[in-house]
Amino acid sequence: MYRTQTVRAAVVALLALLLGAGSASAATDHVVITGGVVVPPGETAGDVIVLDGTVRIAGHVSGDVVSVAGPVRVSGRVDGDLIAVSDRAFLGSTARVGGDLRYGDESPVLARGARVDGKVSNEDWDDSLNGWGWVSVLAWWVAVSVSTLIVGVLLVWLAPRALYAAERAVQERLGATVGWGVLIAIGVPVLAIVALVTLVGIPFGIGLLLAAIPVLLVAYATAAWIVGRRVLRNRSASLWAALFAGWGILRLLALIPIAGELVGLAATVVGLGALAVALWRARRASSLIEETRPPAPGPPAPTT
Repeated sequence: MYRTQTVRAAVVALLALLLGAGSASAATDHVVITGGVVVPPGETAGDVIVLDGTVRIAGHVSGDVVSVAGPVRVSGRVDGDLIAVSDRAFLGSTARVGGDLRYGDESPVLARGARVDGKVSNEDWDDSLNGWGWVSVLAWWVAVSVSTLIVGVLLVWLAPRALYAAERAVQERLGATVGWGVLIAIGVPVLAIVALVTLVGIPFGIGLLLAAIPVLLVAYATAAWIVGRRVLRNRSASLWAALFAGWGILRLLALIPIAGELVGLAATVVGLGALAVALWRARRASSLIEETRPPAPGPPAPTT
């Protein structure tokens, strides 16, 4: 039960961090991104989790205490686990911990009279945080989901013609779309790596890698919209419905290990290729218009 409470508190903290909140708390829980938590004598708290700051427990904590970065000082009672990831835990003579005391970098200091009912163990946090690896996976999934949805909303709002052009590219030139997508997906990282190994090309390589991030987000969101269009077909002509349907399908598939990653990679490659083909077609059409446009009339001949 204690471990379940700890994981729940960690998920709340990670979601709060992703949403940019400074702190959050439910009923008696204390979840703080930056800053400290103090539970004074005579007061009771639920779970206490702090990402960065000092934790002082002089009262009663009915759940778990988790400190990611910052010291923990306990002179009261903790019913659950006490976890100190990257700093030291200090237990006074009146401290009581009902669960386990787990620590990462620094060994805890226990005064005479301090009591831990569970085990005191050093954890290898780099080894998937003793089963917490899925928490980081969930945080990454939420971050990608939110960012791709924001990009998709901007595309539907600001560039619907580009989405239609990408859809036509997939329908009419699927082979070229996939080919260009694979070429860009492989060629750009290779070009960046080659640039990074040369002293002169380091700024170019770094800039290329940084520029690739928003491009990949746009490609993924474009592919999600196209998937939504294919799924809805004649049921709805709404651009927004297509976006949410396709995005929801891809993000649900992303939860499947390995297969979800392959689906995301395929969607990104197709999106890159579709945008490249659409851009090439638009540029070619513009060139043809310029070639067929009659020359502008010259100035009138002078009269004598």
